[in-house]
Amino acid sequence: MKPVKPLSPAYDWIIVGGGLVGASIAYGLIQKQPQLRILVLDGSDTDYRASVGNFGLIWVQGKGHNFPAYANWSLQGADLWPQFAQQLSFQSQIDLGYQRQGGLEFALSQSHLDTLSEEMAAIADHTQGAFHYNVLNREATLALQPGLGEAVVGAIYSPQDGQVNPLYLLLALQKASQLCGVDYQSSCRVDTIEALGHGFKAAGFVGKKILLCAGLDNQRLGKQLAMHLPVRPVKGQILITERTDLGMLNYASPQLLQTAEGTIQVGGSSEHLGLDDRSSLDIMSSIAEEAVAVLPNLSNLKLVRSWGALRVMSPDGAPIYQQSKQYKGAFGVCCHSGVTLAAAHAGPLSNWLLNSLNEDPLNLIEAMSNERFSI
Repeated sequence: MKPVKPLSPAYDWIIVGGGLVGASIAYGLIQKQPQLRILVLDGSDTDYRASVGNFGLIWVQGKGHNFPAYANWSLQGADLWPQFAQQLSFQSQIDLGYQRQGGLEFALSQSHLDTLSEEMAAIADHTQGAFHYNVLNREATLALQPGLGEAVVGAIYSPQDGQVNPLYLLLALQKASQLCGVDYQSSCRVDTIEALGHGFKAAGFVGKKILLCAGLDNQRLGKQLAMHLPVRPVKGQILITERTDLGMLNYASPQLLQTAEGTIQVGGSSEHLGLDDRSSLDIMSSIAEEAVAVLPNLSNLKLVRSWGALRVMSPDGAPIYQQSKQYKGAFGVCCHSGVTLAAAHAGPLSNWLLNSLNEDPLNLIEAMSNERFSI
């Protein structure tokens, strides 16, 4: 990180929050208008960071089954990923570990498989058939993923799902953005934002426009700019095994994922415990038990790490894209799908911020404003 001085001339954009959402948008803005002066104000390493606890899925299954705009937005975002990954890897010279060979969501009961099937049908309907999936019985699931436990009754398969290393993604976004001229200020807490006649002031820096991508802090900061950004923390816990032979898992899933290095990630928990991101033995045991039920051979591997992280969740789970009606030039983005939507945030969403977006994605973004919530 190259430190910058608060007394430097006004920036065109100040982005509060340097996680996956803020970094993706900063990258997208500078790609589209290289002359922009952009400053990203990032927090400290001890802040609650969803980006470092991300599972790394680029996932379409289940996104927006009850919200058509979110379903279409997630699918568009996933479809933008191949070109986005190629460009970002080239500019940063960092291998993102990107794969799009499809994903499986395993069901351990017939009722669960029936529920998943209904949700997939709704997404296919919302996207006019653009979302592709198959409901697999046990035999068909075993053909794709051998070694499954007796409890697995079937799965949902979609060829449009994928995965990436979220830490390499964040590093690549920050590196590529800085190479293109974006300034980053780390360990910079933003307590107040002052609206000026010509822009905004935050942490001693002045910008013509300001974008809030501060995760759980968006609710507090949004109030200062007359924006209702309702988010709450939802904890997820992740277990990491020792490295094993590649190919133990053929496809990514919300429960299990094998990284390019050979480790197995185990997750899938969801807890509402406020700002508590600690690992807990009961949840670790629960997700480990389910993982072994899906793939019994996992019981032969040692666990080497575990951690918890807080997702940034809106009341309905979908993103919030908001422009302040009182302070023109102030925007807020709240999103827990920072990996799935990274390409969309660098692409159409940054065009929306620059007021240069065509009608189709514009309608999707505007449908995800805060007006869907009661204030």
